[in-house]
Amino acid sequence: MSTKSFSTHWNVKSLFPNNCFLHFPAGKSAPNALPFSSFPFPRILHSSSSRPYPLPQCNQTSHNHNLTQAQESVSEYLQQLGLSLDESIFIASNSPNYTQMLVDAVMELEEWNTWNNSNTEGEHLGFKEMIIYMAKEKGDNGKIAFLESMGLPLYSAMIIARYLSSESLSSLIHKVKYMKEIIFSGCNDKGICGKNARRMMMHLSIPADEDLQRTLSFFEKIEARRGGLDTLGSFDTTFRFLLESFPRILSLPVESHLKPIVEFLEDIGVPRESMGEIFLFFPPILFCNSQGIKTKALAFEKVGAAYENVGKIVLKYPWILSTSIQENYEHILLFFEEEKLPKASVDRAIIRWPQLLGCSTSKLKLMVEQFGELGVSNKKLGRVIAKSPQLLMRKPQELLQVVLFLEGLGFDRETVGKLVCRCPEIFALDIDKTLKKKVESLVEFGISRDHLPRVIKNYPGLLMSDVDNTLLPRLKYLMEMGISKREIASMVRRYSQLLGYSIEVVLRPKLKFLLDTMEKPVREVVDYPRFFSYSLEKKIKPRFWVLKERNIECSLKDMLGKSDEEFAAEFMGVGRMLVSPPSCE
Repeated sequence: MSTKSFSTHWNVKSLFPNNCFLHFPAGKSAPNALPFSSFPFPRILHSSSSRPYPLPQCNQTSHNHNLTQAQESVSEYLQQLGLSLDESIFIASNSPNYTQMLVDAVMELEEWNTWNNSNTEGEHLGFKEMIIYMAKEKGDNGKIAFLESMGLPLYSAMIIARYLSSESLSSLIHKVKYMKEIIFSGCNDKGICGKNARRMMMHLSIPADEDLQRTLSFFEKIEARRGGLDTLGSFDTTFRFLLESFPRILSLPVESHLKPIVEFLEDIGVPRESMGEIFLFFPPILFCNSQGIKTKALAFEKVGAAYENVGKIVLKYPWILSTSIQENYEHILLFFEEEKLPKASVDRAIIRWPQLLGCSTSKLKLMVEQFGELGVSNKKLGRVIAKSPQLLMRKPQELLQVVLFLEGLGFDRETVGKLVCRCPEIFALDIDKTLKKKVESLVEFGISRDHLPRVIKNYPGLLMSDVDNTLLPRLKYLMEMGISKREIASMVRRYSQLLGYSIEVVLRPKLKFLLDTMEKPVREVVDYPRFFSYSLEKKIKPRFWVLKERNIECSLKDMLGKSDEEFAAEFMGVGRMLVSPPSCE
């Protein structure tokens, strides 16, 4: 058999100059894609080839030449199928295993013909013609090469191509481009998608239906790779596993199926740029028709979610569209009803944290009982879960550890129960990473451990404040205004909310008015830190101008610590009746 090239041999350098970089319209950039004349075929193909031995040195030049010609032929074949020159070059440059498969097929046919001295059709074709002939014989119309260029291994590309027999290569490229746009365009989030996926997996405590099991398997495949689930939003990393886990996904029509789904999700409040998170967290949704999705999504109108806000719930927890979660939803509502928790609180908890619907009622019951041991009644528990619904998803021992930590600071069990009701967010914090560090920071501020229970009890929000970005800047500002660290600690002991006030909104404008207009020393707020709790416009300024008009000097406590009636009686010479009664005619 002859292996001569076509008589009209390609001038590679003229077709692909050295500065020609490829841009694939399906969205996959290839800054490292090289023109055929400089593509390092032998190195790349050997690294992924199944050859058990290296090529002999004498055959290396011939091998390289064959590979270069084979890629030229693949590119030419793809152009015959209707692709542009750039598209064909990109695919040919990024499907080395497919090309090697064609080369091997041609070599095997040549060897067979030699041994049998046969006179087959292929004997009269040149090597490049034989490559095109073999590509046509595969019958996939270029889809295997395209799928490999998208990052799939050759064996996966061959399997998936079987599902796409009715698709043309051009329509397949269009479909991949559309899917990349709706699934991956807004997911470059540096691991946030992966973090959310892990949270969903961690809190699922009910049996998973088939769709959820396939989704979990999809996550596990990504987790097993370098970078794990932190790469979930990456097209280059994830698209391969998406196709391998859901091979029929590329058989879905764009116009009649995918676009109606996208339009419905937008209609219920899902932003276009966030659409991909739903499809990545729960790919089986792509196989549902838009009416089926609508029926499942609108079931959450039961908990008071308006039609245009249902999308926010779906975006937070796409698994609510699965059969398992839909069925558990009814069990959860019945459980809370039997526990006599206020429906309004339950509704708010589900809307804020729909991951609750992935919890079994037996697990929720354990947490409800744990809160009961702290003296939190069902009515109070309703307020707790409305503010911090994620607490119900913790393990009882995790909640108990926080309770024991607070008791170690000097709180009794009854007070801990009251803290749960006032600031339940505290009980969702990590002890070692957060609570201990907050306590240590308060001690460093000068608040002794003996005073900590009182300070935290009066303002538990201190344990929620960020030390570096909130507490320290406020402490530094007060010190810059002439208040010592020791004085600030004294102020906090007497008025715990002090470090909870914003510098720009509260501290700065009120101190400015005190110093510049009232002409009082900063010492005044050291003696009466509650000054910062009063409204500047509604209380501080009006009372100051009243006193100024009457030339009355008094402390901040006397000026602000009285009710309106007491202030009027003492400083304005008016009795308890501030408004004159209407005259009787």
